[in-house]
Amino acid sequence: MALVKAGVVVLDCAEPEKLAVFYKELLDAEETDATANRVEIRGADGFRLGFRRDVNATPPSWPRPENSLQAHIDFVVDDLDATERKVVELGGRPLETKDVSGPYEERGYADPAGHSFTVRLVTPTAPKQG
Repeated sequence: MALVKAGVVVLDCAEPEKLAVFYKELLDAEETDATANRVEIRGADGFRLGFRRDVNATPPSWPRPENSLQAHIDFVVDDLDATERKVVELGGRPLETKDVSGPYEERGYADPAGHSFTVRLVTPTAPKQG
């Protein structure tokens, strides 16, 4: 019998209510729990995210080396361009820009609190270089 029943990725941030709205809209998710210091959401596929209040939270600096990437979330999408428009509309920002000469399998972004995440079309077949 498993001891752990479920897992939740939790992001520390200064304003969990605002960050939860960003991800609720991006993932078409619903709020499942909220307290004064934590909000949790669940997407239609069961993916769960939590947002915990930390007034001293500082976002990772990735891709810069100081205070670099601590963790990030990967989302699988059908349309990179439509997803990028939604991310920017909701207050996110691109972290990695690519040459516009053709399609790419993944793109990196930061949410409004600075946490990085990646959207991708397919599972990468080789480790990322660099």
